[in-house]
Amino acid sequence: MIRVDEIVEQIDALQRSDLDAWIRDALISPQDEDGTPVFSEMECARIRLICTLHYELEIGAEALPVLLSLVDQLYQTRHRLLKLTAAVAAQDKAVQTAILAAIDAGSGTDGGA
Repeated sequence: MIRVDEIVEQIDALQRSDLDAWIRDALISPQDEDGTPVFSEMECARIRLICTLHYELEIGAEALPVLLSLVDQLYQTRHRLLKLTAAVAAQDKAVQTAILAAIDAGSGTDGGA
C-alpha cells in the first residue's frame, strides 16, 4: 500500500490538488489504513493512467469520468471474456465445436461493428 505523499513523490507531473480532486470526484478510491488514505497497486496504476490522460493527452477534468467509465467497462468485458473462454475450454470438444460454429454463424449479422 502506498500513501498519498509517496504517490505524489513517485509521479513527477502529479499535483496534490489534482489527486485530492480525483479522490473527491471518486475517480480513485484510497483505502483507509489507521486513518491514513493509502492506495493499492491497482489504484496506483489508475492514478498513473489518469495522469497520462490529464497531463500528457490534455483530457479535461469534465471528460475524465466518462473516459474512465469506458475504460472500466472495457476491463470488465475483458475479464468476463476471459472467464467465458475458460468455461468453454473446460467443455468437451463437441461442445466447443458447437460454440465456435454458433459464433461463426452469427459473425456476419453485426453490421461490421
